[in-house]
Amino acid sequence: MAEQPVRARLVDVAREAGVSKATVSKVLNGRQDLSVRPETRQRVHEVAAALGYRPHSGARALAGASTHALALLVPALNNPTYVTISRGAYQRARELGYLSLLAEDFDGQEADDTFNDLVKEGRVDGLLIASARPNHPLLETLSRNPVPHVFLNRAVKDSGRNVTMDVARSSITALDHLHALGHRVIGHIAGPSGITPSEDRRDAFLRHAAALGLVAAPVASGDFTEEGGACAARELLTPAEDRPQVTALYTSSLAQAIGATRAIHERGLRIPEDISLVGNDDLPVAGYLTPPLTTVAMPLHELGTAAVDALVAEIQGKPPGDVVVPTEPRLVLRGSTARPGARGSGGAVGLGGSGGSGGSA
Repeated sequence: MAEQPVRARLVDVAREAGVSKATVSKVLNGRQDLSVRPETRQRVHEVAAALGYRPHSGARALAGASTHALALLVPALNNPTYVTISRGAYQRARELGYLSLLAEDFDGQEADDTFNDLVKEGRVDGLLIASARPNHPLLETLSRNPVPHVFLNRAVKDSGRNVTMDVARSSITALDHLHALGHRVIGHIAGPSGITPSEDRRDAFLRHAAALGLVAAPVASGDFTEEGGACAARELLTPAEDRPQVTALYTSSLAQAIGATRAIHERGLRIPEDISLVGNDDLPVAGYLTPPLTTVAMPLHELGTAAVDALVAEIQGKPPGDVVVPTEPRLVLRGSTARPGARGSGGAVGLGGSGGSGGSA
């Protein structure tokens, strides 16, 4: 009978890598202790692979080893904003030795206590929740049976585990740009009520509009979709006795801006000669619209990265806390904005043209 090969042990990996058994255990179990340098981590993985080392299942169970899987819940896969967030989360999870699994969570197909059970049963290590909204059933489950989780993009008040961006600054950035061009009646297409970033963006819009002394700053709400943007734009473009006609619109999402473009054209108006348009979130498609869309770029990729960092820290036993991504929103200038009444100007006056991705501020 052929002799069975000797199975590599933890101590064998430690000896070959020149580190302690404790260090090998930390590295192979995915712990990100700051005392373990990246080059040491890489050497341990290389030695383990070369020796064919496989952790003993019983030992892993006794040590409470993780699955190295995270579940990311997003409100809608057709929202391109969450594609970028998900990509940032996935890439960061891989860097830390985790796999990020994606699940869609929206009205009619809501995540429930099943996802909480996935963590309790050891099938995933924690939840990245980008779909929180008022009265979501998962929020009640988490309050009764807490498991490692963070909320990203959509904050939950007093949860103490929100990973967010400076959405208020996005409104200020858009308004400052339009105001500098000379617009004094600027409408805002907000997202649905009850959604934290939408409400924060709307409140910041109204505060800054008042500070700038705008003649009017009407707001209409709609879903973060093309249809939501079109409906809200039609409302804002309809003449009203209590205010002059709007000359510019700022939307809460790129999809809303696409819908608003349709509504503007339905009225026989032109962008930017009659109506200037600024969208929130900068994605590649914005540069290929007609005209190319001026946007406020948000740090979506960084948001996904920061959320994974926060969740992994929590899994490793650190107390949760709120995190705000430090990268500020920036204006990406393209051809959809111009000074009011710039008929026949052929594009964005004073913005250096309307092609490509333009400049950014």
